[in-house]
Amino acid sequence: MMSSNDCFICRKHNGELKVNGGCIYEDEFVYVGHIGSNEPLIYLGYLIVDLKRHAAGYGDMNDDEARAIGFILNKLGRVLKDSENAEHVYSFVQGDAFPHFHIHLIPRYPGTPKELWHPTIIRNYKEVHGTVNQVEEVCSRLRGVLQREIE
Repeated sequence: MMSSNDCFICRKHNGELKVNGGCIYEDEFVYVGHIGSNEPLIYLGYLIVDLKRHAAGYGDMNDDEARAIGFILNKLGRVLKDSENAEHVYSFVQGDAFPHFHIHLIPRYPGTPKELWHPTIIRNYKEVHGTVNQVEEVCSRLRGVLQREIE
């Protein structure tokens, strides 16, 4: 099993790695940020929700962590629809490259061709890719709307 010192997600939570857009939301159980990329353009609004504790996946969370994940996923889905005009939000756990629970949220925007309506294919829709500066703008909007949604 990977130690938390070697874990990309743990290193991100510890502030050792810079995340495009910064932290959108954080509480004692979860951390939410925008996906990063080595590419010059990034799918806008593509969020990652991480469990803060180093645990591999479903069945490894305690009940409080599971409730926190469910709560923030629902809020983020609503915020992506309200703030970013998403018409649908995909959520999925993909692979196990990092044995640290994280779930992907990807908005589908109006005009997305139907052949791309799939959680692992939609990120190929280049029309909604943006620069790091655009990611920063999206994250700033999401933080504001989410804060109002949670209050």
